Amino acid sequence: MTDFEVLAFAFKQFAGLPGQEFEKSIPYWKNETFKKWDFYNEHRSVCKYLGFVKQGVFRSYVIDEKTGEDKNVFLYSGNQFVVSFKSFIQQIPCDYHTQAMTEAEVLCIHFLDLQKLYQQSHAWERFGRVLAQEAFNISMERTESFLFKSPEQRYLDLIKNHPDIFNNIPLYHISSYLGIQGPSLSRIRKRILGK
Repeated sequence: MTDFEVLAFAFKQFAGLPGQEFEKSIPYWKNETFKKWDFYNEHRSVCKYLGFVKQGVFRSYVIDEKTGEDKNVFLYSGNQFVVSFKSFIQQIPCDYHTQAMTEAEVLCIHFLDLQKLYQQSHAWERFGRVLAQEAFNISMERTESFLFKSPEQRYLDLIKNHPDIFNNIPLYHISSYLGIQGPSLSRIRKRILGK
């Protein structure tokens, strides 16, 4: 499959966007490559692009003012959107950094081009609504996972959503994302592998 066929399929799965509607967007997509540690979007800058990860892993993180430590908030990997949702949708400065953790390739569309598509088509307008709902859902799921789920359940969710993550990023980044210390992650992994 070509990049655009993969993207068209993903958009159909995500928001029911018909193929002929997706074709309207083809001139607007740009292929971007990121080296490890390159920023997709930096803290306090406005996120201008919606990205679709062809390959690679990104993280969004904040820096703890007291300790100076990075705290991972979101992870993005292959066939997922990479975007600072709130910043992108509202076009306001972002609360965190989004950075490539591996070499990565992303198909990107600019906010203004997406707005043009929304004005041209009800199907694209629907995509915009679904995207906003997804942003809300991801944020709520992330918050609720810390309130209602055990570290082990969060670990299992991580494997489900990012199956290749352990092959791509250091364990301390996974611990940070799960909100646990490294030794706790080792114990969880041993328990699950032992089942």
